[in-house]
Amino acid sequence: MIRPRRLRRTAALRRLVAETRVHPSDLVLPVFVKEGLTEPVEIATMPGVHQHSVDSVRKLAVEAARAGLGGLMPFAVPAVRDAIGSAATDPDGILNVTTRAIKEEIGDDLVVIPDLCLDEFTDHGHCGVLRPDGSVDNDATLDRYAEMGLALADAGADLLGASGMMDGQIGFVRAALDAAGKTDTGLLAYAAKYASAFYGPFRDAVESQLQGDRRTYQQDTANAAEALLEIDLDIEQGADIVMVKPALPYLDIVKAAAERSPVPVAAYHISGEYAQIVAAAERGWIDRDAAFLEALTSIKRAGAGIIATYAAMEAAALLR
Repeated sequence: MIRPRRLRRTAALRRLVAETRVHPSDLVLPVFVKEGLTEPVEIATMPGVHQHSVDSVRKLAVEAARAGLGGLMPFAVPAVRDAIGSAATDPDGILNVTTRAIKEEIGDDLVVIPDLCLDEFTDHGHCGVLRPDGSVDNDATLDRYAEMGLALADAGADLLGASGMMDGQIGFVRAALDAAGKTDTGLLAYAAKYASAFYGPFRDAVESQLQGDRRTYQQDTANAAEALLEIDLDIEQGADIVMVKPALPYLDIVKAAAERSPVPVAAYHISGEYAQIVAAAERGWIDRDAAFLEALTSIKRAGAGIIATYAAMEAAALLR
């Protein structure tokens, strides 16, 4: 008689036949750095996650390297915002300063992937430059992304996390980098970034100024074929890695991307996904550790070789 349960009888047997394994080096930790902070401040909607100072993010980078993580993904909270996100391209702007500081601290021990987008830097909270009617001007935004990409490359970024969802952004930034001789700076494309309801805690973390939504440029939650078109276009334009965001509600897209992509596939286990687990665990409704490991394993099983998650440090400890 065939009895599959034989191979589930002990923990050792289950480990021996496990089909999917998450390793700390698969994990990328998103970090928030706020201009003017002198010590970390916990984010109310993301317990356990902090806004950092430049000094404290240096220490965190060392800890992340020791934990065996794959990389860090810095996001910035600038002191001053304006209509075009000027601080994003200022060499002394907080994201460029943070990127340099992390690279100075850990060198090539981690992959550093700063966010290439304007939303944290604009006083209107959108990911690009606005027209007089308030709509996002795709092509004018590409010029700003190219400037920002060059500034981040100069600061030492290994990869640029191109998250703005503007049409043509990967090809435009790639051309700008290559023309400037920055051929070693890679592009991690947020190729299928959905207009999700799960971004709320992230917007608290970056103190977003957004009024309204980003549905005119982020991916429609109802569409799968369109997401695969976005992924194909980014690959054609030179993306070194493609990413699906969020992760758990879109595991079908992660799987489809992994089946078609010739470049590595990442997924972003986002703030709302993190906060759900933390909130339920705080109420005693679920086991926090087990839930995080299950979530990350499911993302890996769907086909993501790289997972961005706020639980990266605690997951790495559990995996060890």
